[in-house]
Amino acid sequence: MTSEVSTPRADRRLRRARLATLLSLAGGVWATVLLPAVGLTREPHAGRVALGAVGILAFAATQTAVLYAAVTPWLAQRWRRRAQLALAVVAALTVPLVAPVAAGVWPTWAWIGAALVGMAPLVVRLPGALAVTAGTLGVSAAVAWWTGGPVGRSLAVTGGIGVAVAAVNWFQVWFWDLLVEARQGQAAQARLVAAEERLRFARDVHDLLGHSLTVIALKAELAARLAPVDPARAGREAAEVQRLAASALTEVRESVHGYRAVDLGEQLQAVAEVLRSCGVRCTVPSPPVDLPQPAATELAAVLREASTNVLRHSRADWCRIRIDRKENVARMTVTNDGADESGPDAHSHGLRGLADRLAAAGGELRVRRQDAVFTIEATVPVPS
Repeated sequence: MTSEVSTPRADRRLRRARLATLLSLAGGVWATVLLPAVGLTREPHAGRVALGAVGILAFAATQTAVLYAAVTPWLAQRWRRRAQLALAVVAALTVPLVAPVAAGVWPTWAWIGAALVGMAPLVVRLPGALAVTAGTLGVSAAVAWWTGGPVGRSLAVTGGIGVAVAAVNWFQVWFWDLLVEARQGQAAQARLVAAEERLRFARDVHDLLGHSLTVIALKAELAARLAPVDPARAGREAAEVQRLAASALTEVRESVHGYRAVDLGEQLQAVAEVLRSCGVRCTVPSPPVDLPQPAATELAAVLREASTNVLRHSRADWCRIRIDRKENVARMTVTNDGADESGPDAHSHGLRGLADRLAAAGGELRVRRQDAVFTIEATVPVPS
């Protein structure tokens, strides 16, 4: 390839989905954290305002850590536990810090409780979330009674708003988990297909060479035993070993040629599907019907390298693939936008190897970049 492995575009799209999920979760949860700040504006005592602000800010910070852990599947479990423990500790500290703020005037801590209930599905499973909700409602009622506020209003804020936020949060995290599982499923399926192809190839090679190599081994052993007592027959057996080995080699070459033969039309459709699944608009023609197999094989190699470069070394929104034949020359052109300045050029390892391959077949590879548009053009000779 042309450089160190970078993040495929499909993974970049998953990262964007993760960022959107994180921002959506943060927006909903932080809205419930901003409402306690209303109590700060209604509290006349400066000391309580300062302590309340510290409690609210600390709660918002630990909330953010838990949200980040909820949509970061590769995060180590110990960091998840630490974020959750920090949220539990800070939530407990908000009772003495935030509860006295605007006592009896504004249900300041009830909004903290609503945010805590809303976070419960992101921290524990359903039984634990129900326990957290019940405990938070109890604390909210106790705080309202202690500060002289309406208990019913506090319970309505903590329970009603909290459960609504919890439902929205649970749905978003559930949808994000589906995306992650789908991506992991695609990767697992690709690995399975590759493994099955390797097994199939191994079986074919075994079936092809197993018998021939067994006969060769037996005849070579026989020739070695006959050499001291019957040199003439040993020579004939050795000649037979040579003939069998040459025949096996021919069969292997024919088999490998069969594996290397490609259907350029199928390759084009496969590449188009991959690019489109990664968000790249792609136009793909049908290859010339009279294109010989050797030329199709060379152009397929160009297609694979070019599509890999689009996925790994660009932020392409579109890609155009064109194949035509004029007299004794077949030409493929692959053009895409979003080319990265650090991406491939004519001197890159992958493209240089491709150019050498085409040159050996009598063809030529040209590479050009204009602003953010990158073009690969390959030509191969076609016998008349």
